[in-house]
Amino acid sequence: MEFQVENTWHTKDRVMACCSYATLKARLPVLKWLPRYRLAWLHMDLIAGATVGLTTVPMALAYAEVAGLPVQYGLYSAFMGGFVYCIFGTAKDLALGPTGIMSLLCASHVHHDPVYAVLLTFLCGVIQVAMALLKLGFLLDLISNSVIKGFTCAAAVTIGFGQLKNILGLRDIPHQFFLQIYHNLRRMPESRLGDVTLGLLCLGLLVMLMRIKNVGHGSGDPPALGHAHVLLRCLVTARCALVVIGGTAVAYAFQASGQGAFTIMGATSQGLPPLRAPPFSETTSEGAVITFGEITQDLGAGLVVIPLMGLLESIAIAKAFASQNDYQIDTNQEVFAIGLTNVLGSFVSAYPVTGSFGRSAVNSQTGVCTPLGGVVTGLIVLLSLAFLMPLFRYVPKAALAAVIICSVAPLADLRVAQEMWKNGGMDLVSFLVTFLASFWEVQYGIVGGVAISGVIHLFNSSRAKLYEDSRTYLC
Repeated sequence: MEFQVENTWHTKDRVMACCSYATLKARLPVLKWLPRYRLAWLHMDLIAGATVGLTTVPMALAYAEVAGLPVQYGLYSAFMGGFVYCIFGTAKDLALGPTGIMSLLCASHVHHDPVYAVLLTFLCGVIQVAMALLKLGFLLDLISNSVIKGFTCAAAVTIGFGQLKNILGLRDIPHQFFLQIYHNLRRMPESRLGDVTLGLLCLGLLVMLMRIKNVGHGSGDPPALGHAHVLLRCLVTARCALVVIGGTAVAYAFQASGQGAFTIMGATSQGLPPLRAPPFSETTSEGAVITFGEITQDLGAGLVVIPLMGLLESIAIAKAFASQNDYQIDTNQEVFAIGLTNVLGSFVSAYPVTGSFGRSAVNSQTGVCTPLGGVVTGLIVLLSLAFLMPLFRYVPKAALAAVIICSVAPLADLRVAQEMWKNGGMDLVSFLVTFLASFWEVQYGIVGGVAISGVIHLFNSSRAKLYEDSRTYLC
């Protein structure tokens, strides 16, 4: 009898703990910062959110091209993260949305099919939410930093070379990395002069703005120079939007005069995405039905690689900015927020998203105070979908290609290999395996790198144990 009473009290304590305000704040981080929100913060969040929004719209269009999907799907993927993360996220600087690496991973699994992409988003979200509920975030630690670096460098090179066809104005180029290089070189005489000229001009402008972004002014500068520096920062921050807007204006002028000098995006779906459940089957134009089982079988390793890499990329970024700006994040809560973003995103035709380092950096540099800045970014994307879609058909592919190349170029930092060599060289093996195998198939690179990294870890552990045992024996 006493045991039953004691057990009942323990059950009541657990229920009360689960329903406490402290637990609710842990599950809904918005309750931590919203009650103490200040009007001064709103000003900074509006500026940061609008700035990131101007960056997000052209980048979302560009990354949809990388994923092999119609450009509107980039925008469909770019707004849900801001609303969900505002409530459930714990890093004020993190910006969720489509990224180059996730777009590349999706391209190798969805086969240009939006149905596959949307269902993949839903399944990734379910897997990520399940990991959060089961507190399996520790699994991310099994993927070593050398594997992540190797994959990131390879992805940047692959994405950059994948846009060469748009700079040259070529079509029907294979997607396999080595075939891309071969066919681009072989068909270079077929290049379109307009696309090459516009692409190189956009690249030059982006590189120039990137190089002058560190131009500063001393504390004793006159006010005019201070204002000039602020204007310069605004131009540098919005450089992607400026290039896309400028390129679109030029392409529209040529199209209006009857000269198709540039390869443009073409017709796009207008308006906001329909709110509907993700598709669990697909009917082809011939009337054949592709079942849920067949789709998941086609997605294959993507159902493991994409959720894990999405979490790795996002949490690494969140930790970096949390350390830089002196605040704490809850890793398990981050996993839940990203998973829920993907689940809800699948209801608005999004493809899988994760944290973006570039847009998170813009968020941090413009002084965002809370995740409310993401809501402002999401609203800008929604307004673009509602009112600007007819104009997006004139966006030249060469301009988007220039934006993508300049965005991923900093990720291809091979100096990390030199640092690994200086630190002993063991991590360099898994880095090289991941880097080289990723050019064949992305998932092979990751799996191969993880396997080699695990073998190296086991070897080092066993060697350390043998050393300890020998010392013990000698003593």
